[in-house]
Amino acid sequence: MASQPERVILTYQDLIEIPNDRNRYELFEGELQVTAAPNAAHQGAVNNLAFLLTSHVRRHRLGFVFTAPFDVLLSDISVVQPDLLFVSRERRRIILPGYIRGAPDLVVELSSASTAHVDRQVKRQLYARHGVLNYWRLDVDRREFVADVLEDGAYRAVVTAHDDEMVSAPPFPDLAISLAEVWNWEDI
Repeated sequence: MASQPERVILTYQDLIEIPNDRNRYELFEGELQVTAAPNAAHQGAVNNLAFLLTSHVRRHRLGFVFTAPFDVLLSDISVVQPDLLFVSRERRRIILPGYIRGAPDLVVELSSASTAHVDRQVKRQLYARHGVLNYWRLDVDRREFVADVLEDGAYRAVVTAHDDEMVSAPPFPDLAISLAEVWNWEDI
């Protein structure tokens, strides 16, 4: 009878020992996930959304916005690098010098064709399991915005928008975001 190969569970310590090669390394319940560096449309949209969120958060002294690469330790075997994340002032104790330890108030992932399945399924379940209250998913190729809120351990989509619509979503209900400003990174 053939035996099953033993599953290797990696930890954060294993992760930080990987040499920097411009790839994004994450751990999903101890399994290594590798994502290539993002393209220009992805980076442009991340920068635009980061500017909008950071401006709002600073103006209202709400907390802190971070962009990838920045490790979020959901547990010692689940380490992610969301494109953007927000930690409220009240929860600033989870911000450590080299990483976030615990669930941010908001995690934002910008998907493309190569990452859509992981963002919509795998990361969505991982973030829910670890108590991330708000999860925004933006699909750059489809020009789609979805905001999920965690309720009873599962996400419920509370906002879905497309193309150049205006959106407001938790945890920032008073922030109106023009998706046109997010997608249009080339208009400078």
